[in-house]
Amino acid sequence: MTHNSFDAALLLCLASLAACNVSAQPAYPARNITLLVPFSPGGSTDLITRIIAKELSAHFDKQVIADNRTGGGGVIGWNAVARSAPDGYTVLATELSFAIAAGLIPNLPFDPRKDFIHVTTATTVPHVLVITPSLPVKNVKEFIALAKARPNELNYGSGGNGTNTHLGSELLKNLTGIKMVHVPYKGAGAVLQDLMGGQVQALVSAVPTVVPYVNAKRLRALMVTDEKRTRVLPDVPSAAEAGLAKMNMQFWVGFALPAGTPQPVVERLNQALVAVLNGAESKKRLIDLGVDTVGNAPAQATKLVLDEMDRWTAVIKAAGIKAE
Repeated sequence: MTHNSFDAALLLCLASLAACNVSAQPAYPARNITLLVPFSPGGSTDLITRIIAKELSAHFDKQVIADNRTGGGGVIGWNAVARSAPDGYTVLATELSFAIAAGLIPNLPFDPRKDFIHVTTATTVPHVLVITPSLPVKNVKEFIALAKARPNELNYGSGGNGTNTHLGSELLKNLTGIKMVHVPYKGAGAVLQDLMGGQVQALVSAVPTVVPYVNAKRLRALMVTDEKRTRVLPDVPSAAEAGLAKMNMQFWVGFALPAGTPQPVVERLNQALVAVLNGAESKKRLIDLGVDTVGNAPAQATKLVLDEMDRWTAVIKAAGIKAE
């Protein structure tokens, strides 16, 4: 065998070994996937994630489980994913509270800007200001007047310190000068019974969490935090119509993996999520909740999260808002 022939044979052998090594790696996903929700069942993040988990299970032909890991206003769930194996099998459902926490909660046990890879933005939807029906007001103007006449007598619920529901009401307070008492719960869904019962009087939450209760007349919606009305609550005025144009606050849900996850896994999960979000069944169910589907690339999803972190850090600093 000539020298050149030997080199060619050696290269062929090495190529074969490399191919065998690649084929030995199991295709993703090779087992069940967990979509971790850092809040209690019943909130918007949970509702949206469960719809997507069901469709993703069918897409992958593997079980995709929505798992609620509550506590610390989302911190326990976020940290669990940040510390999980970067293999694509533990996926975080991110949302607005995740971006808010970067500027609100000191000494987080992870770096919100560096410890995650954002796979896609799944959905966007405005918030809505809802009150207990026993409160004798019919619109935002009357609500503000009542709160000013009774400073610190009205309670507002939230899904926990530093969550979007907390900061939404704090933004409302700062824009109007009203004074209310904060009552944190373990997720926005957990507030609802007390809100309907009148133990707390107000909540700013994403549309999907509250729309069934508004339609059933168990909660009263006063304002949508957007420049336009939402199709699922067509009779509820926008923030601009209610005289609070600066109360513009979109709730979004995305999905992220721990830093260090291999790029092929990130791309495979992104492709699957985008396909699910564009699928007729999930799209219909999400639109019925009042949310808009997105399904963008990792670079776009990352830009959204980082931009939101910058925006809310500036709002928090300017308003002097502190995590309780």
